[in-house]
Amino acid sequence: MNADQNALLTRSGPGTACGALLRSYWQPAALVDEFNPALDPRMAQRPVKAVRLLGQDLVLFRDATGAWGLLDRDCPHRGADLSFGRAEGDGLRCPFHGWKFDVHGQCLQTPAEPAGSKLCERVRQRSYPVLEKAGVLFAWLGPEGSTPPPLPAFDCFAAPATHSFAFKGLWNANWLQAFEVGIDPVHPSFLHRFLQDEPLEGIGDNAAGKQFRSASAGAIDGEQWPMTRIMREFAQPDISFETRPWGMQLTTLRPMTEELTHVRVTQAIFPATFVIPLSETMTITQMHVPVDDTHTYWYSFFTSFAGPLDKEAMRAQRQQFISLPDYIPKAGRHNQWGFNPEEQRTQTYLGMGEEDINVHDQWAVESMGAIQDRTREHLGTSDKVIMANRRVLLKAIATVQDGGVAPGIADAAQTASMTGPDTVDGIAPAGQWPAWWQAQARAKREGAPWACRDLLAADA
Repeated sequence: MNADQNALLTRSGPGTACGALLRSYWQPAALVDEFNPALDPRMAQRPVKAVRLLGQDLVLFRDATGAWGLLDRDCPHRGADLSFGRAEGDGLRCPFHGWKFDVHGQCLQTPAEPAGSKLCERVRQRSYPVLEKAGVLFAWLGPEGSTPPPLPAFDCFAAPATHSFAFKGLWNANWLQAFEVGIDPVHPSFLHRFLQDEPLEGIGDNAAGKQFRSASAGAIDGEQWPMTRIMREFAQPDISFETRPWGMQLTTLRPMTEELTHVRVTQAIFPATFVIPLSETMTITQMHVPVDDTHTYWYSFFTSFAGPLDKEAMRAQRQQFISLPDYIPKAGRHNQWGFNPEEQRTQTYLGMGEEDINVHDQWAVESMGAIQDRTREHLGTSDKVIMANRRVLLKAIATVQDGGVAPGIADAAQTASMTGPDTVDGIAPAGQWPAWWQAQARAKREGAPWACRDLLAADA
């Protein structure tokens, strides 16, 4: 990849070609939890947050009716920062000269103007549609007056609140390298390699750090194999991908014996989301949204196909590693991501902890630099998914530049065909793995108290 292409794919601010593409999709702007006074006491009196998204400075607030407002942050009077505004129930008032705006950006008052002034009727701050879904506030930053597409009925959006949980974290790097680490099918065999395995008993779906390490991938000759053992012992997978309405379906096969193959099916939802199995009954849908070109928030949706989730426990486990209210990781370049050379020699391949494998991905993403220089890469056969995604991204940027419709979930005409999507991780009969994984996915969905019956009928 040359330098111009690298810049094209990584610049997301206003006026950039990739930024125009990304503005064709709903983007996560904040967790609903960020407005919960129990988690951030400041919100009890003043439900207002400064937000930076795709290189734009915005202010997100909630009025007394519960309506959400997302406005450009610079006051249209003389540019003061509206994130310091006074929350007055029916709107947000700039402390500089008292101009007040409702959630739609309409100016309600200009109190320093002469009596009878109609100035406020002519002033409107740019506002952006906000959609609350699955514990996340999504923003539409497309052209003013444009109609956003509906969100598809993906599992992470269809599951009831009892069976879903959302969390996030900040990485100091560009959005594309964050997404590319996530969709890479090979890296778990190395980056997340544990040199010993954990007992399989007593690890529940809500455990934060040991899910990957202790999850059972299935049995061989009656012996349960931990996921980490499979990743460690079979590190040259057979990777393939298929086009789907939302992006790509990725299949990673690790032949184990003549009779058995480990099968992992994951999904890449264009432009920056992946869906992976966390356990037999839980998936993670992770979105990557540019704060700006050198900072990215990941948003993870945990979806249970079995019982309700203990959200308080899940949040507490993750708060060990990420500080609220700004969701900043405690590990980073400043402390070498917690690197321990003795641990690397005896416990883990990376040497950055056993409890939170998210920091492994953080290191991979951030250690490339704020914006990875892809002109220095030497890609191999195992990088076929990365190369395919970049081709799709380049084509999509060109399509939007030519006035066309962005692909995947930005295309409202495709929404009805996008449900699921399914994932699986387990040991299958070598010659029958395609039917096996579909049966596994169907059984998981049939066991869920909420799952989409229309999807089951379509798969039958």
